[in-house]
Amino acid sequence: MKIDKESIKKIAHLARLEFDEKSAEKMSQDMSQILDWVEKLKELDTKNVEPLTTMSSEINDMREDQVGIHLDHEAGLKNAPKRDSDYFRVPKVIE
Repeated sequence: MKIDKESIKKIAHLARLEFDEKSAEKMSQDMSQILDWVEKLKELDTKNVEPLTTMSSEINDMREDQVGIHLDHEAGLKNAPKRDSDYFRVPKVIE
């Protein structure tokens, strides 16, 4: 499938891209090659192929959640440089 310069300019406008005429020609060739490749992929018979959910064969090693000992709020605030009753005091970041 051939992509002309007008199509490239329209796509560039929609994507907020800017490039010169030489780059537009290169982009046209590259996009045409990509679309030709996709058309070639459509020829494959994928009826008995399971869809992929990931490209990795690694499996997450998940553990069960366990309730453990945790600090109460007083112990957590004990070493805070600034605090206000039950809360950490932090510098203002938004005016």
